[in-house]
This record gives sequence, C-alpha cells and structure tokens, in this order.
Amino acid sequence: MCYTIPALVEEVRKGVATISYFGERKQAYCEFVKLSPGDYIYAQGGYVVEKISPAQAQKTLKAWKDVFFQLRKLDAESAALKANDNSSDLKLQRILEKARNSGKLSKAEALFLLRLKDPQAQFLLRRTANYLRQKFHNNSCCVHGILEISNICVRQCAYCGISAPSGPVRYRMSVGEIIAAAGEAVNKFGFKSLVLQSGEGCGYTVEELAEIVKKIRQRFPVLIFISFGEVGIPGLRKLYAAGARGLLLRFETSNPALYKKIHPGDTLDSRIKHLQAAYRMGYLIITGGLIGLPGSTEADSVNDINLAASLHAEMLSFGPFLPHPFTPLAKHPAPSEEAVLGVLALARIIFPAKTKILITTAYETLSPQARQNGLISGGNSIMINVTPLKYRSLYTIYPHRAHADQTVAQQVREALAMLKSFGRGPTDLGN
Repeated sequence: MCYTIPALVEEVRKGVATISYFGERKQAYCEFVKLSPGDYIYAQGGYVVEKISPAQAQKTLKAWKDVFFQLRKLDAESAALKANDNSSDLKLQRILEKARNSGKLSKAEALFLLRLKDPQAQFLLRRTANYLRQKFHNNSCCVHGILEISNICVRQCAYCGISAPSGPVRYRMSVGEIIAAAGEAVNKFGFKSLVLQSGEGCGYTVEELAEIVKKIRQRFPVLIFISFGEVGIPGLRKLYAAGARGLLLRFETSNPALYKKIHPGDTLDSRIKHLQAAYRMGYLIITGGLIGLPGSTEADSVNDINLAASLHAEMLSFGPFLPHPFTPLAKHPAPSEEAVLGVLALARIIFPAKTKILITTAYETLSPQARQNGLISGGNSIMINVTPLKYRSLYTIYPHRAHADQTVAQQVREALAMLKSFGRGPTDLGN
C-alpha cells in the first residue's frame, strides 16, 4: 500500500500536477508519468505513480465516497477535545493549551511533558497529540510495504541483531525474488509505496542495487524508498537516478558520544551528512532515533526530535530499543510503553503540521496494542512486511518481531480492519 484514492488532474505546470479528490486539492510531481488535465492518477508521497482509466477511477471513487466521509467523521469526533480534557496542574494545562494552539514549546516545556509520570497527565498529553494529528492531517494514515532483501551487514552496532558479530543465518534475495516480491506487493495487494531494506554492505554493490530499483520502477507503479545504510554520497546519486525517491535512514541518537559508543568506528557526523545530502538531492526523508537506548536521557530524546525536524523529515521513525541476546547491550531492559508513547506524542506536539509519524514494528513487538495506542497518540503511519516468509524470520534485528509469521494477506486484512475501526483512511497524497 498505501491504498491511495484516485485523483483528477486539474492542471499541469512545470512538472507539477494540481490534483483533486472529494473536493480536496493537492499538488504532486509528475516526474514518472506524462499527464494532461482530465487524467486520473494515483499519487504517493507527493509523486504521481500511476495514470489510470476514467472508468477504473470512477468505480473506485464511487466505492470510497460514502466510506471516506464516514471515516473522516468518526476520526474527527474521537479526536475532538472534550470539556474534561483539562488538568488541575496549572503548568501542565498552560503547556498543553500552548501546544493545542500550535505554539512553539521551549526545551524546558518539552522536557516537562516527557517527564510526566501521572497516568492522567500522560493521557492528556496523548489526547493533545491526537487532536493536533487530526487537525493538520485529518484521518489519513500512510501504509508502506517493506521488503527486507538481505540481512548481511558489515556494521557492528551494539544494539542490532544483524550486526556483523551477531552471526544470524545470512541471506540475500536474488534479483528475481526481489522483483517477484515487489510485483506481488504492488499488483496483488495494491501497495503504492515500498521500502527496500537491508543491512549495510548487504552483498549487493550500489550499482546492483540501483539496477534493482530501476527494474522495479520500470515494471511497477510504486514509489520506492531505500534503506541500505550509508551507501555514500555517490551511491545516493546513483540510486536517485535509478528512480528511488525516499530514504529511510535513522540516526538512532543525536548524542555524538553515545552514537560513537554504540556504533564502533562510525560517527554521527557521517550519518547526518548522508541525510543532508539526500535531502538536497530530492529524497523524501524518514529518520529518527531509538527510545530508551542505554545511556540516553529525556533531554537526548528532545534533541532527537529536534534533529529529525532539522533534517526535513517527511516521516519520523522513533522506535524502542529492544535488547537482542547476542549483542553487547543484551542485558539492558527495553523502555516502557509509556516512554515510547511519550516520545511519539511529544514529536507530534513539537511538529504538528507537516510530518508523518510511524508506528514502528519495534514498538509493535514491545506491545500488542502498539498500533491502536500509537495512532491515538499522534501517529499516522504504519508498515506492512512483504518480505517472503522464508526470509522474514532471519531478519532478526531484535527477537520475536511482530508479524514475522503472518502472510501479507493477513497483515493487510488486520491493518485495514483496525484503521476502519479508528476512522482512519489508508491514503497518502503527500503534503
């Protein structure tokens, strides 16, 4: 997915199409598809990915019309603030009111919210985040597919189960397998956005990865994100030229000393330069940090959110640290679910308007209620794993991953049912 709603092209000017659906207007780059006014298209992440026939568009729009407005109404009603969504704590109430009015919080105010311990206060924080999510993003929930093409990795990150010293059974999907899996995701399940992910130094050269991206783009109407670690600035250029338009690359921590400690031989500066260069090239950026990383503080979490925003993140990816038994950090505990929700809610409050917030698989592994709780705490994006089952269990970045044994069909059914119950529409036409 995302299952995006067909849109009508109203105007095309200088490579940008003005498109509309159900009275809403947005703009999307038409770099991959030649368009004229009157055409119908699917767009994803601000890019037109496919032109469709008027008959196909009208059939889909007819099916969506009533459902679209019903879901939006349900979401608006559930996210609306109520009279009892107030606190007797005057400081907390003042900060929440400032946030609800889109006021810029100071670092001290952000830390105050992140350090809340009272359950009712934490609930009000999440309610405010959900209110802001609905205010600026309506009921849209972005749903990406993720395809893990290799678990080979040359890095030695202290927290990761596929790091070089950890020694899981290694795999590298063949080009044919990758193309087939991508084709199934797009043609059978309707995904319009796909993340290709691997360890760093995954067994493919950058040139081979670029050729894979190019083949997928040529065969299927899908927006491609890459997540291969640091491939170098020239590598980013090659992959962009091949058709990749998004980059998922987390910095994990904004603390340079901590980054160096958990990434032996590497520096935060190198990671930031990759992200900055990718943004300048035109990549959509997905980035973020690890919540509860051993040695990190609440102040680090606030700095993490601010760093992600400074990197022009299209989407924030903040997930919990989960200990892996074969890593140096094996004996450190995972953070509480309340700590994870606090960071997600604060991220939405600090940056309410433009950025999507992902409910990560790591958080889903930590808590069976992660999607539900995350989506009512400011989140508006999820991922579905489309990796073939015979490989999925080998991508052990942390143990007991959520959805490791579920088919794509099962995941899609569960995701759509859950989103419908929340009044969310699995759509994404970019900002």
